[in-house]
Amino acid sequence: MELTKIIITVALSFTITMAMADQSPLPSTRVSRFLQANNPRAANHCKYNEGICGATSTCCNNKCVDLVTDSNNCGACHNKCKYTEVCCRGECVNVSFDKRHCGGCNHRCAPNEFCVYGMCNYS
Repeated sequence: MELTKIIITVALSFTITMAMADQSPLPSTRVSRFLQANNPRAANHCKYNEGICGATSTCCNNKCVDLVTDSNNCGACHNKCKYTEVCCRGECVNVSFDKRHCGGCNHRCAPNEFCVYGMCNYS
């Protein structure tokens, strides 16, 4: 009786193992923090090497950021835009009501038009 239980347990274990081996594993959504090409949030460690950021980026908090478009570092390091604002040309603007950036960055309304709810001349 004891030998039968052992044989059944081994057979079930083998069957389950073989069934699991036939399934393809799910792709991992986690990206290594060391693969900067695949992870834009990976640390550049620019604190000790300013040249790593390049011409268009600046080193803020040991990370390369674009001060022109980054809403967490808009125009200067640690200058965070408000929830309703977007960083356009290094300036925090409300794209719902700004005539120079109506509905998005660099979308200027025509002269004598107003920006309301992100649309020029909304009526």
